Amino acid sequence: MRIDFKAGFFDRPAVINAVDKATRKALSKFGAFVRRAARSSLRRRKKSSAAGSPPSVHTSDKVATLKNIQFAYEPARQSVIVGAIKLNQTAVVQGVNTAGTLPALMEYGGEQGILEVFRRGRWTRADQRSRRKIAGQKTRVRQARYAPRPFMGPAFQKELSKAPDLWRNSVKP
Repeated sequence: MRIDFKAGFFDRPAVINAVDKATRKALSKFGAFVRRAARSSLRRRKKSSAAGSPPSVHTSDKVATLKNIQFAYEPARQSVIVGAIKLNQTAVVQGVNTAGTLPALMEYGGEQGILEVFRRGRWTRADQRSRRKIAGQKTRVRQARYAPRPFMGPAFQKELSKAPDLWRNSVKP
């Protein structure tokens, strides 16, 4: 599913005009609660997490990280969408699809092709954005299998019990 998250932010005029104040407030709070729960479940550490538990975060980058979670209004369903920004690599290398998004891979698990280049006597991960650096070098695509490490689903389930309270007293006589 593709959505322009910025257009769906709750402070945008299009959302303010399309949704009544009580609904906007309740959905915005629920999105913020889910985002906070998901972010707090992600630990920053060098070691990988155990399969089935939330993934570890290995970067201190403020943008390219699983902790960069956004929420926005979704007009077709009149609901809120909460999710990590799309961190992906897209390419077809040596006939193998290496495209995929990191949040989806962590949430659901699966297989991913990883482009590697042979340098200094060993295979290392190649940066697909810089084709010039790997041109003329020996490359391979290694298939890696990832176990699911859900973090968005459990955060949603944890905060779902708060949803009725967010709507309480939203309709005034």
